[in-house]
Amino acid sequence: MSISADICPDPSGVDIPLTREDFLLQLLRELTGTLQEVAGIEDASGLIALAGQRVGDRLDGQYRDALAVQCLDRHQVAAVIVDLKRRIQGDFYVIEESEERIVLGNRRCPFGESVRDRPSLCMLTSNVIGTLAAEHLGRVRVSLMETIARGDAGCRVVIWLKQTPTARAAEGRDYFGS
Repeated sequence: MSISADICPDPSGVDIPLTREDFLLQLLRELTGTLQEVAGIEDASGLIALAGQRVGDRLDGQYRDALAVQCLDRHQVAAVIVDLKRRIQGDFYVIEESEERIVLGNRRCPFGESVRDRPSLCMLTSNVIGTLAAEHLGRVRVSLMETIARGDAGCRVVIWLKQTPTARAAEGRDYFGS
């Protein structure tokens, strides 16, 4: 018995807004949601942080090779972070840069709307930034002051370069260079 085309139409002509990127973002959103539900936000953030560290190490090597340098200064670290986030469709920019800290803003998350209610995904940002900054500038603390994932209009990320009382009091995660 054969099935007629009227009963089982050809799906290739159907207009469904699905791209590879959409699919991967949906998958990432569901994976992080499942991790948050099963393991809790803190443990999910820890697991995602490990992946972020590995990505940060890889990106750091790529930028070092491309720039033909062994070490980046503070200005270059800020520029590299802004550049890498731009390449993945984020909209990061430098708000402030001093000997004490680098403050970044972001108007658009690379994960798009998939990041909403998935604060554990912010650990990718924290770890990529923290790994890269610490490798070149020594011990740093990354504070996610505002995040789109938590419902803020944008992100505000502080990279503390000096262990001042203000930096030590700020919520965040410490990163150490090798």
